[in-house]
Amino acid sequence: MKRVTLLAILSTLLAVPSWLKAQEGHGDYDHATVGIFADYMRFDTSTSNPINFVGFGARAGFNAARHVQIEGEMNYDFERNFTTTFNNGVTTSFATTSLRPLTGLFGPKFQTPGPFKFFVTGKVGFVNFTRTGAAVTPGTVGNAISGVGGPGTHLAVYPGAGFEGFWGPFGLRLEAGDEVYFNNGTFNNLRVSFGPQLRF
Repeated sequence: MKRVTLLAILSTLLAVPSWLKAQEGHGDYDHATVGIFADYMRFDTSTSNPINFVGFGARAGFNAARHVQIEGEMNYDFERNFTTTFNNGVTTSFATTSLRPLTGLFGPKFQTPGPFKFFVTGKVGFVNFTRTGAAVTPGTVGNAISGVGGPGTHLAVYPGAGFEGFWGPFGLRLEAGDEVYFNNGTFNNLRVSFGPQLRF
């Protein structure tokens, strides 16, 4: 009886590494991912040249199917100055305001299998514009921001695509897409993000 028990324990101990390796090969890390990223956004305005923003963000995704994840993400871009010139035919004035976008998006990601993946994603959410300005003639700060859709929160959609590669639980992700927001028209904005990820 002792020999049988000893043989069973020894067999179990020898089988555990093989089982763990098999689990890793069959998607043991494919339950969810979390990550942080740096982002660049080329912000298109209707009244001036585009404004280049940089910022950071975080995302989390949970597997809904073998090749489908549901993701949520949020990013904050650092403030940039935005100047508008007003000319009423008699006088000319300038208004400068600091603009900061905050974006939150949620939606599916469709990906290829394996440790190196190509993916496409389509998300919906919001973009919020916050601004501060110097003391100027009343009303001009609000007018200065009107060229970028006005302050406040607006509906946003985001189609994008990219690549991600994993080495065990750790990985890197590169993504690019069009962050579109709506406010008395459609505004298209190129967005690129890159950063590390952890899967489990």
